[in-house]
Amino acid sequence: PQALACLAGAAPSTRQSGKIKHIAFRWAVDKQLRDAVCDFAGDSRRANPWAADLYNRARARGHDHPHAVRILARAWLFVIWHCWQDGVAYDPTRHRALQHLLNQDQPATA
Repeated sequence: PQALACLAGAAPSTRQSGKIKHIAFRWAVDKQLRDAVCDFAGDSRRANPWAADLYNRARARGHDHPHAVRILARAWLFVIWHCWQDGVAYDPTRHRALQHLLNQDQPATA
């Protein structure tokens, strides 16, 4: 999944030499794949509470909109990768992060 995220430009480029570490935007990517994944991620935040929460937390940390969408795209790529490798369709009831978020929203019954 990490290689797919790098190919799609959803993961930053890290260069390190000795004690110096530089993290930057990844330019050498499949631009059509990056556009498709980022469009999907940007739209998903309107329909999926987990995606909206992930995007909002990235914005709260000070990331601009394009960076927050790339963070969300990377998370979706991990979900898509595992669906592909396991040979199963995406099932929101099996998405633990989504279920955890939904269970937080429900009031506790005493």
